[in-house]
Parts: sequence; C-alpha cells; structure tokens
Amino acid sequence: MQEALRPSVWVLTDGKAGDEQPLVGLAEAMGVTPIVRRVHPRAAFAWLMPWGPIDPKDAPNRKDSPLAQPWPDICLATGRRAIAYLRKLKTLSPETFCVIFKDPRIRGHGGDLLIVQRHDKPRGENVIAVTTAPNRLSPQRLAEARAAVEASKASLPRPRITVLAGGDSRHHRFTEADIKRFVTGLERKIESGSSLMITTSRRTPLALAEALQTLSTHKQVRLWDGRGQNPLLGYLALADEIIVTGDSTNMVGEAAALGVPVQVFHPSGGHRKIESFLAALSKEATIGRFPDAPATGNHTPVNSTPMLASEILARWQRFLRDRPGRPS
Repeated sequence: MQEALRPSVWVLTDGKAGDEQPLVGLAEAMGVTPIVRRVHPRAAFAWLMPWGPIDPKDAPNRKDSPLAQPWPDICLATGRRAIAYLRKLKTLSPETFCVIFKDPRIRGHGGDLLIVQRHDKPRGENVIAVTTAPNRLSPQRLAEARAAVEASKASLPRPRITVLAGGDSRHHRFTEADIKRFVTGLERKIESGSSLMITTSRRTPLALAEALQTLSTHKQVRLWDGRGQNPLLGYLALADEIIVTGDSTNMVGEAAALGVPVQVFHPSGGHRKIESFLAALSKEATIGRFPDAPATGNHTPVNSTPMLASEILARWQRFLRDRPGRPS
C-alpha cells in the first residue's frame, strides 16, 4: 500500500489480552503499527455498558482520555466496555471508519463493519462472518520465533507436540478428574516417544500447573510457566501437532492456523457456542479429541487475518469515496 493511503489505526479494548491481541494482529496485517487505547471505566459506568455513556472521567477533552485527539482513520474495537467508547468516538469523528469484532449485542453500536465468528448471529451487508478470530501469527513473526528457539529445542525428539493449557473460565472447570485425564494423556505421548513443549496461562488452576511442573522434569518436556519471555510463538512454529484445552476459542483458533493436527481437550462444562465453533472448524481443519479420539493429517492453515485486513482496507477506502460532503 502506498504511504499516502496507509491509515492511522486505533485498537480500542478494556485491555484483556484475548481481546486486544487479535486486533493488534489485524492492524499489523494491514501494514500498520496501531495506537492501543484502553478503557477503564469505573464500576458504576461499566455496569451500564454497552448501553450507557462513557465514564465522565474519560471525557475526550481530557489529556489522558482514551478518546483524546487526534482521532484515527480506522478504529478496531471489541468488548462491551469499549463499545460505549466507540459509539462516542463515532459521534465525535464520523469520518472514522469503525470496526467491531464480536457481536456487540446492541443495535446502536456505532460500527460501520462487524466481524463475527460463525457461531454468532449477526449477518448482513456490513457483517463479515469467519470461523476463527484474527491473530498475530504472521509468517514473518513465526519465522523469527522459530529461529529464536530452534537451537535450544533441537535436542527434543520428534514428533514435537505443543501443549496449550488454559484454565477455568465462565463455562469450564478443571476438576481433579479432568486434570488426571489430561496429564495421563500427556504421559502417554511421552511414552510413545513424543516431546512436549507446554505453556500455561493466567487462568491455569494451581493443581494443573503443579501437575505440569512435575511432568516437566522429564527430559522430553519443556514448560513455560509464565516467567521470563513467552516462547509461545516459537513453540507453535516448531509444532508437529498441537494439544489445546477447549476453554478458549482463541487458543484453538490459533492452533488451527499452523496447519498441523489439533487435538482438543474438553474440561468439565461447555457451551453451545464453543461446540458450534468446533463443529465449524472441524470442516476446515484436522480436529481431534484428546486423549480419546485423536485426528491425524495436516490441513491448510485456517487464518482469517490476511483476508480480514484486506477487506477492512477495501471497505475503508470505499467509505472515504462514499462519504457525504466529500469533494468529487
């Protein structure tokens, strides 16, 4: 893209990594380093969002406001708190092209374009439905990450299996039986000759984290427990197979972007939207159920990010051409 046509882009969220990072990945795929704006309304105002007003402490004329000028050409937003601020931005700057990721569950959201996953309901001319969320797994970042960890992991025997361990969520709980089933399945992988590269998350329950720590004493296992630099990208880039817990559609979607078999572990609980997501993804990727029903064979990487980035830029340029009052 010519520099003159390169837009300024905000990423507007409440700061949760699972919301912010997919939008940063979208901006990067557009060839832009985004300006990250985070909203932190007080509880009384957050409770009313997305329907209510923004917190008065964040008035746009205040220096530290997340809506402080200069306003962007494009704003990428997600999350109910951010939607209230996006709606305010649109009233202040109608010329900003506003993109919302995930169903905002409100009609007066201020968005010019909605991007939803197929398990969400919105459809229409200004809606793009995709199977997986955008991500930051660009070929360049994966190659750089692979080079950074390849030497240190060269001693690990193949197949190398990346294990993405999430944790308790609104719809899932890792019971004692779940943890035993998960770890036993991983032990069997080691016994079969595989090596494991494991990452945990902030949601990983202590009992699971401790069990994985014990497992990491094996010479065929590497574990990142949250300390030091996160090797996740390198682990993904080196993976011959990925095991991921099914409590996060973002984690499962990122796993599917690598093109290797993905084995999903189902902790206790669940939700129809997650099941719908997995059903849709299974039509595009090799998805198994860990440890009972593994799937084999690589697939074409499933990654919506490049397409979405291109479509946003095309629609933004059309928005500029069609904007009322624009000189012909």
